[in-house]
Amino acid sequence: MPNTLIVGNWKMHNTISQAETLIRDIIALYQPHPTVELMVAPPYITLQTAANLLKTTSITLAAQNVCAKDEGAFTGEVSPPMLKELGCQSVIIGHSERRHLFGETDESINEKIRAALHHGLQPIFCVGERLEEREADQTHSVIQHQLQTGLARLEGKDLDNITIAYEPVWAIGTGKAATVEQATEVHAAIRAMLATHWDIDPGQIRIIYGGSVTADNAQALFQSPHINGALIGKACLNSESFVKIAQIATLDS
Repeated sequence: MPNTLIVGNWKMHNTISQAETLIRDIIALYQPHPTVELMVAPPYITLQTAANLLKTTSITLAAQNVCAKDEGAFTGEVSPPMLKELGCQSVIIGHSERRHLFGETDESINEKIRAALHHGLQPIFCVGERLEEREADQTHSVIQHQLQTGLARLEGKDLDNITIAYEPVWAIGTGKAATVEQATEVHAAIRAMLATHWDIDPGQIRIIYGGSVTADNAQALFQSPHINGALIGKACLNSESFVKIAQIATLDS
């Protein structure tokens, strides 16, 4: 089984000085564990500060987005080589806010995933259904399409370097997390889809859950054999709650 991955997605929060304070607090509280990986994903402008502070720790760094192009006339974009040189190991791709607020498509997400892999960045590839899609019993078909299109032209070995993040859109930022049963069922279905399409060992695929994860519900989620960690939003902006979730992950590792 892959290591448990706990990712803090800061979204558009924290100035450079605030980021420095938060990261110092996380470092002071966190006790590394051999089977748990802790990662933070701050805004672009704070990545350099974060990279400098995390350099001598086991905590790794991710960006929240990336451009599929290496360079060029793409005002406001940040390329994979730029992130790599900054010290990022991973990048979140296809987050529901990028899809639904900024119009990213499965095809553009696929381009970003392939570009990230080409430059040695490990994608955290987000998939998930909207509330109306779940109510219409379309969860599996929606996610299958996101997976097949988002991972098009990739080989089974590429999935060794990709983490799938299941984030039901109806649970993000709402305080309403999916139940353990709901999350487990979808995680298991994702494993089956990937194993069938790419003929790989489903147990080696790392799939994490995102959507109103807190220190209160984390233990129940991590007890599921199909859930390999969490993509955390609001709770990661507090060092104590973020580190507590990481500590909870060690109990089931």
